[in-house]
Amino acid sequence: MEEKKGEIILVNKPYRWTSFDVVSKIRNLSKMKKVGHSGTLDPLATGLLVICTGMYTKTIDTIQGKEKEYFGSLVLGATTPSYDLETEVDNRYPTEHITEKMILDNCSLFTGRIQQVAPAHSAKKINGKRAYELAREGLEVIIQPREVEITVFEIIKIEMPRVDFRVVCSKGTYIRSLAFDFGKSLGSGAYLSALLRSRIGEFKIEDAHTIDQLIDRYKGAANSEVTP
Repeated sequence: MEEKKGEIILVNKPYRWTSFDVVSKIRNLSKMKKVGHSGTLDPLATGLLVICTGMYTKTIDTIQGKEKEYFGSLVLGATTPSYDLETEVDNRYPTEHITEKMILDNCSLFTGRIQQVAPAHSAKKINGKRAYELAREGLEVIIQPREVEITVFEIIKIEMPRVDFRVVCSKGTYIRSLAFDFGKSLGSGAYLSALLRSRIGEFKIEDAHTIDQLIDRYKGAANSEVTP
């Protein structure tokens, strides 16, 4: 490990940690001034976060543009303002009419290039301010749709009202919005209940370090530098 030059570090982000929490932790552990991540994960999501330090921060934009893979769960029959578990259920909808065939068939509506609106409770900037800041102030948040590409949207398991799925998509895709829109397409509602990012391009979750492993790693490196 050449700390002066920096490196690319694969991290398995813990539940409830923000992406910035991970960046801050690695900055403190590595003593590097330049530390950044290549793709935000929401606090309630877990999985792969690619951290770049030193000279490798120049690769952040390239890594951000790579294809991403997620595994998640959504709950049918209800919505939340944040489209996930960050906020309480605000509306409930019928699910009795939803069949397994409907769930499987409707996946095709969300593959290919589609228009998607980011959640009001997101980090997307509106006139220089984060959307979630406006939403928390009770202000109306209007976000314009943008084109994203979903190459894979497959159902892994159905245990009503929970549906487990896998998604492979482009940069800028909001899985929370996908869950919300999917529920709407079924004549109901839905919110994201769990999400794990498993891959960014060639980087995989199997190769990622936990925070504890990184702490041990940097402590070991610091001890090895101490002259007896």
